[in-house]
Amino acid sequence: MQSASGILQHRRYVYGLLMAGLGSVLFSGKAILIKLAFGYGANAETLIALRMLMALPLFWGIYWWQARRQAMSPLTWRDQVRIFALGFMGYFLSSYLDFLGLQYISVGLERIVLYLTPTIVLLISYFVLNKSISRLQWYALVVGYLGVIVVFIQDASSTGSLAVLGMLLVFASACSYAIYMIGSGEMVKRVGSVRLVVYASSASALLSVVQILIYDPAAVFVQVHQIYWLSLLNASLCTVIPMLLIMIAINRIGSPLVAQAGILGPVSTLFMGWIVLSEPITWIQVGGMSLVMGAMWLLVRNNAPEKQKGLNSTKPLDLEGSDPLT
Repeated sequence: MQSASGILQHRRYVYGLLMAGLGSVLFSGKAILIKLAFGYGANAETLIALRMLMALPLFWGIYWWQARRQAMSPLTWRDQVRIFALGFMGYFLSSYLDFLGLQYISVGLERIVLYLTPTIVLLISYFVLNKSISRLQWYALVVGYLGVIVVFIQDASSTGSLAVLGMLLVFASACSYAIYMIGSGEMVKRVGSVRLVVYASSASALLSVVQILIYDPAAVFVQVHQIYWLSLLNASLCTVIPMLLIMIAINRIGSPLVAQAGILGPVSTLFMGWIVLSEPITWIQVGGMSLVMGAMWLLVRNNAPEKQKGLNSTKPLDLEGSDPLT
């Protein structure tokens, strides 16, 4: 007969998987909401400003709750500068490039390109940090990028040269977030994952406000009401809530399993795009998506033992397969 502790551990595992899967699906809904907002005439600059301004109070509510439970050491000026730089790369620039790219490509291709972020981290680590890559990892990289090319062919057949621009913008977004992931590893240990997310998102909010003030100061006040509702859903349901779900899931089951559950993201995006946006689903897309997800699964499986040793080193921020704001 199973012991009480075994039953509790099993429930913890199941709930952790459910939270990770739901968080991944909610994160993926961001692209759907952005596409809908574009349909009402909004631009990327306005949408990112509205999203960050609406998400900021929610992030600081989480910070207040965490600060009551756990004492936090003060930050040095060097820490603050680094966090601001990480907020620029990981949240502001990455989100902005992603929003721009979504104007030209399908949500399915966008999610698949973003799903390649771990491979970009590997490549940066190899070429810049001189870290080794195993043969299996090289195979996974090749298969993953072949999958993106296959899905891109589908998009290019309907949108032409604009698909190239859109994919390059979203890939640049993934590169920006990959740099953030590499740079955030040490900072997570120093300041904690919650404080880093809140401070970095605050920096992103400040930058997005400065951007919209330069671009069109009145834009955030003159949108149709649908834009504000979509932005509120984006800030809460597709940003803050899934961030919490993923962070809790990481504490329960570990980052490798959470990363594997993130495979639901591209799948759910493809079907949400079909249901909500009437974007077609073809066998070419399914085949390319399968290649990408299979490649990412190989990478996660290959690195799982190493990740389990340092469970909370950097992965509390690897949220979308995953990211909280892009």
